[in-house]
Amino acid sequence: MPFLARERTVALPGFSRWLVPPAAIAVQMCVGEIYGFSVFNIPLTRAIGITRSVPDQDWTVPHVVLATYSLGLVMLGLSAAFLGKWVERVGPRRTMFTAACCFCSGLVVASFGVHLHDLFLVALGYGGIGGIGLGLGYIAPVSTLVKWFPDKPGMATGLAIMGFGSGALVGAPFGVELMGHFKTASSVGVQETFLVMAACYFAMMNFAAWIVRVPAPDWKPGGFIASTQPKKLITTAEVVADEAMKTPQFYLLWGVLCCNVTAGIGILAQASPMCQDMFGVSALVAGGFVGLLSIFNMAGRFLWSSASDFTGRKAIYCVYFLLGCALYSLIPFSQKVNSVALFVALTCVIISMYGGGFATIPAYLRDLFGTVQVGAIHGRVITAWSVAAVLGPQLVTYLSAYQRAHGVPRSEAYNSTLHIMAGILIVGLACNLFVRPVNPRHHVA
Repeated sequence: MPFLARERTVALPGFSRWLVPPAAIAVQMCVGEIYGFSVFNIPLTRAIGITRSVPDQDWTVPHVVLATYSLGLVMLGLSAAFLGKWVERVGPRRTMFTAACCFCSGLVVASFGVHLHDLFLVALGYGGIGGIGLGLGYIAPVSTLVKWFPDKPGMATGLAIMGFGSGALVGAPFGVELMGHFKTASSVGVQETFLVMAACYFAMMNFAAWIVRVPAPDWKPGGFIASTQPKKLITTAEVVADEAMKTPQFYLLWGVLCCNVTAGIGILAQASPMCQDMFGVSALVAGGFVGLLSIFNMAGRFLWSSASDFTGRKAIYCVYFLLGCALYSLIPFSQKVNSVALFVALTCVIISMYGGGFATIPAYLRDLFGTVQVGAIHGRVITAWSVAAVLGPQLVTYLSAYQRAHGVPRSEAYNSTLHIMAGILIVGLACNLFVRPVNPRHHVA
């Protein structure tokens, strides 16, 4: 399909680079629907019983989460890592089209899995095929925006990844509304909802693919003068993905992202039960708290990463880790004084830095390795997310359960875990402090 060729996406003179962020946000918002997938968990466990789960026939929530959310995030990391070089070679339009095909066909396969009540098909569709679309849809917009905004790389990546964080704000209510429309006495409405969402997301992602362009090789934004002298931690050279993996900087930034995400996602995954257990609030109030965290997660992706354009990437990660460590240590105090307001304030700032860490890492990679294969390098680094997505929630869930089983009051069962999370952030800080400029022997000749 010649229309999808990279050379057909090179922008002509006069093209406004500000048309690219809406396309990037649209794709990220579609694949970011995975953040709102939890609205399908309970309905999927009642596919047979409709109003309640039928033992030994209906699926359980852990099985649904493993087959969809967990598998999808693992496949996101793996597909981004293995297909990153292909993304750089074929360009954003073909990648976005492929992401739309994978993500939306995954929803269609999952819909058939719900119809046949076959969890393997649901996992193959949403977690497997859809997960590949997640990875491609995640890295292609980021790589493209970094090239369009050499003067504001932090702001650019923040815009794109803010779209991913907002996926739940759109996808969750959209899914609930569709399930309510299609629900009948013999169906929970999930099968039909998946098909409608597949059609809508396919149209939206391909419209974005039609808009997107890459800059001409000699293009520069108006008034921008590239420095001929490399600044500390900002190179004017280029490093390809395979060579980047031979540098200590790659593994240090992998550790930086893993530690930041492990600490943040542990809170995010257990926010509702944590709030209820520590302060005795209702499930409705806890649900509102989760929604508030989503807003701070989204806003932090743009605000913190934009701030990194002024402070530098290394400095902003020092803020994430030092401030985050202090805030984690204060959460048990908020429970001790029974201050829900303090708890909410502390966790909202923590989650904003969790989101900011996601958005800042592509700009950090661009500073150290250049732009020639930044999408491929980013794809390999975000395998840290796949590890953290398992590690963080498990730490919070199992350690708090262990504490309760050994007589610790439910309201205090998270305290030890929170101190461990603070310790993980110290490890991340150490990784960040060891980051140095890449040795010139790794640069493209």
